[in-house]
Amino acid sequence: MKAQNAVALFLISCAVYITLLTWKQHLSFAGRVYDVRIINGFTSNSSLALVVWCSAADGRDIGGRALQERDDYSWSVRVAPLWSSARFVCTLKWDARRRKFEAFRASRDVFRCGRRGGQCLWLVKEDGFYFSNDGVGWIKDFAWV
Repeated sequence: MKAQNAVALFLISCAVYITLLTWKQHLSFAGRVYDVRIINGFTSNSSLALVVWCSAADGRDIGGRALQERDDYSWSVRVAPLWSSARFVCTLKWDARRRKFEAFRASRDVFRCGRRGGQCLWLVKEDGFYFSNDGVGWIKDFAWV
C-alpha cells in the first residue's frame, strides 16, 4: 500500500510540475518583462536630433541618445507579479522644446502595454507623443506643451 501511495504522490507531483511549466508565462513568479521604446517620428528633422535621457524613479540613470529620424531608444523593465512601483521618467529635447514624461509606470502600463508582458511604444512627432502597444494603432497621449 505504501508503494502505491508513493507512486501516486510522484505522479501528482509530476503533473503539478508540468502544469506550472506550461503556465509559467501566466504565473511567472519572477515578474513579467515589458519593452519600452521611444521612437523619433519626426518627418523632416534630418539635421536636428531628438535628444532622449531617461532615469528610474529610484535615481538610477539609464542613459540616453540623440535620435535621428526613425531611430529609437529602448530598454526592458521587469515588473513583480503582485505589486511594482517601477517607474521611468524621460526628458526629451528637440530644438527649443523640452518635455519630461513618464515613459513607464507599472501601475498604469502593466495593463495598457499588455498583461502578459509586452510593448510600451512611444512615437514622438512634431505635434506630440503617441502611444501604442503593438506598433500599429497609435493614440496621441499628449502634446509637447
